[in-house]
Amino acid sequence: MSAPAASRRDLVAGSCLRAQRGNALVETALVLPLLLLLAFGVIGVGRIVQAQMGVSAVAREAARAGALANGSAEAAARGIVRGEEVATGYRLTNGSLELTVAPDSLARGAPVRARASYEVVLDDLPLLGWARFTVVSDHVERTDLYRSRWPVGGQL
Repeated sequence: MSAPAASRRDLVAGSCLRAQRGNALVETALVLPLLLLLAFGVIGVGRIVQAQMGVSAVAREAARAGALANGSAEAAARGIVRGEEVATGYRLTNGSLELTVAPDSLARGAPVRARASYEVVLDDLPLLGWARFTVVSDHVERTDLYRSRWPVGGQL
């Protein structure tokens, strides 16, 4: 084989390698934004699911605390305090938690309703900073049928 043929082959091989590297760079540039959007989307969905679980727990615990109270005003106050404690445990702390506890009459078997809502903000995630989701949960807890309504100490 002659020297010019070998150098021509090396020249063609070198240009093919450069073309392949260029193709890989273009493919990476096209696929990387989609992969990042997918990764941040999974993180965002995880945060929404975690917030939904937390809001459900807040509503359930607030209604239960209200159902164990001796009066309507006490039921609302106990329910809100307990709901806020649970919200702190689930890190629902961006200030958008709204919690209402509505006892009907606190007669035996009467319902105590709790409603919690929370706005999930994803402004710290790139590509999803515009997204805001509100998760809501309602829970109804009945006061116990066989629970004594006497306060501690036996006096009304």
